[in-house]
Amino acid sequence: MDRRDFIKATAAGLAVSPAAGAQSLPPPPPISPIPWLGTSPENTTQGGVVVPTGPVTSRLAQNPAMKYRPLGRTGERLSMIGVGGFHLAKPGGPTALEAEKIVLTAIESGVTFFDNCWDYNGGESEIRLGYALRNGWRDHVFLMTKIDGRTAQAAQRQLDESLKRLRTDHLDLLQFHEIIRPEDPDVVFAPGNVLDFALRAREQGKIRYIGFTGHKSPVIHARMFQVADAHGFHFDTVQMPLNVMDAHWDSFEQTVLPIALAHGTGVLGMKTFGDKFIYESRVMPPEQMLHYAMSLPTALQVCGIDSLPILQQALNAVRSYHPLSPEERAAILAKSYAAAADGATELYKTSHHFDGTIQNPQWLGLTA
Repeated sequence: MDRRDFIKATAAGLAVSPAAGAQSLPPPPPISPIPWLGTSPENTTQGGVVVPTGPVTSRLAQNPAMKYRPLGRTGERLSMIGVGGFHLAKPGGPTALEAEKIVLTAIESGVTFFDNCWDYNGGESEIRLGYALRNGWRDHVFLMTKIDGRTAQAAQRQLDESLKRLRTDHLDLLQFHEIIRPEDPDVVFAPGNVLDFALRAREQGKIRYIGFTGHKSPVIHARMFQVADAHGFHFDTVQMPLNVMDAHWDSFEQTVLPIALAHGTGVLGMKTFGDKFIYESRVMPPEQMLHYAMSLPTALQVCGIDSLPILQQALNAVRSYHPLSPEERAAILAKSYAAAADGATELYKTSHHFDGTIQNPQWLGLTA
């Protein structure tokens, strides 16, 4: 079997070995749902537990106080907001106990998506999230982390460390982190590199879905889809900046979002506040910034949450959200136009402020 056939087979959910040929993967173990009270229009209740119905194919329970959306063509349905992993251990941020409270409060409020990365805060972000998810809470969330390694050897080491820190035997989603260099797509897809490793890890049941992230250039994201198409590979997810500033300047929304939707790839928005730089522009209230991001055809928006008040702000935005009319959308964009004109509030595009793998190239595993 050549490499393209191997990619095609594994993308179809088949485990392939030279000796045994193709065989179906075993079904995932059942998850015990959280006993939410009440129902929502898309849910029914069985024995006091809200059970997804209709288009909801996720195994996770759905809280009627939260809004949920499909994750591309995976069949999963996830909360409109997710908890970003970096802020759980950011310098000067929450203590370990406060981070645990954030995670558990988010779960109790219906949040199902939790983001992280192998390199966040020297691994402390994964350690804190793993600790919070002990005692069975892991079974009630969709858990994602990212790895920087581009070679199979570096990727395997990082995935193994992440699984240990997160106290789990598998991830729901693994994403290739910081696709920010023009050459990154070709490096990822080179034979024997990180994509081949991820396909094997999926065969072994260590990961369920595969995606990629980046914040530097929509052209590089578009190239990632182009290279994937050339190899016959489908990305389950893509994570990218989507906010009131990006819409105006070197825009992921304008360039990459249509490509992702055409592929049936689940879109994870991020950088709602650009760390703090978009927020500090004061062009509009934070809830309105969140509403704009939520109005896009995404699966969810990953939110950097470093305190319970910030979590509550995101939850309030979900509850008050309604689809924006063309007039409301135009008014929001008019407010942000001047501040967005030169990318000054989007330092993730215009500087190395957010580029962990530029500052630590050894994480890529490409040098001796």
